[in-house]
Amino acid sequence: MKRIFLIVLDSCGIGAMPDAESFGDVGVNTLRACAGSPCLSLPNLEKLGLGNIQGVDYLRHTDAPAGAYARLAEASMGKDTTIGHWEIAGLVSPDPLPTYPNGFPEEVLQPFREATGRGILANAPWSGTEVIQKYGDEHCATGDLIVYTSADSVFQIAAHEDVVPLETLYEYCHIARAQLRGKHSVGRVIARPFVGTSGHYTRTPNRHDYSLEPPRPTLLDAIKDAGLDSIAVGKIFDIFAGQGTTEHVYTKGNTDGLEKTLGYAGRDFHGLCFVNLVDFDMLYGHRRDVDGYARALTEFDAWLPGFLARLGEDDLVMITADHGCDPSYLATTDHTREYVPLIVAGKGVKPRDLGQRGSFADIAATVAEALGVSLDTPGKSFLKEIV
Repeated sequence: MKRIFLIVLDSCGIGAMPDAESFGDVGVNTLRACAGSPCLSLPNLEKLGLGNIQGVDYLRHTDAPAGAYARLAEASMGKDTTIGHWEIAGLVSPDPLPTYPNGFPEEVLQPFREATGRGILANAPWSGTEVIQKYGDEHCATGDLIVYTSADSVFQIAAHEDVVPLETLYEYCHIARAQLRGKHSVGRVIARPFVGTSGHYTRTPNRHDYSLEPPRPTLLDAIKDAGLDSIAVGKIFDIFAGQGTTEHVYTKGNTDGLEKTLGYAGRDFHGLCFVNLVDFDMLYGHRRDVDGYARALTEFDAWLPGFLARLGEDDLVMITADHGCDPSYLATTDHTREYVPLIVAGKGVKPRDLGQRGSFADIAATVAEALGVSLDTPGKSFLKEIV
């Protein structure tokens, strides 16, 4: 294969895994929730076989699928972006990253206060949109930073752009990232800038993630080390802390991400284009917006035929997800522990049911084999089954 496009529909899970209850999730199913919305229309994904995947009996089944398809189980002990993407790239994490359901301890906060010279507000799990309404006025009056977490392994810093300039906020995130090591190695430090006035604060697109470096080489490193192109679109560069990429571009949301991905489909390269579409998770899953999530999926589906038309004989596209974030699940606003879909398409792809796979890492093993690069991963390649 010459070019492989790996597109992550961030948080598009397809049903609770057997251990979901131990993660606090009962009866969750992100895609099924969207299927109940009048805003959902997925004729192109259904033609490829999305409705044929095990358990996806709420979408249309086709007797003549145009792609290969599978249900993927997560082998890692997590349900967050970092661990999910690492596993897609071949690295299974048997131990969860640290979380802070009661807020961060003083041994974390005190060095951060000393390094930044600012006080701290909140320090608890919060919805990102709610925490700035609760503490925004006090932050603007004092300059203290809004520090909060979630059910995921994150250290988030919210600040008004007129109170803490973006570059200063980013520097504070660099400080936190350097300090959060050892037992406090959170998956991501996230800058959460916002604007507005009292009662009307809104987050801006200037979010920036500072991820923990993968503990071992991933698919991206293998591709780069082989002298091939390893292109990151969206927050992929941040998720892997820049490791293993030869080129990257940030996006302003799904629509921009789709446009940039279409641009890469018109370019001549040899290797991987790894894409994350974040709006599914950030704008609709966490905010429990079923119709918004359904509209975003419909937008992706409508974009798909034009993209597939640009693929050559030696190209593949893989469409998957990194975890769930059921927009109908009101017990929490956090990610949900779910199986994820896999759709594989391309002119040389043999349509077939790949069944249920034991790990997201099967994607990495398959991409590595398709590109002829060496990768140490527990994933099992399915390349010979589809070409």
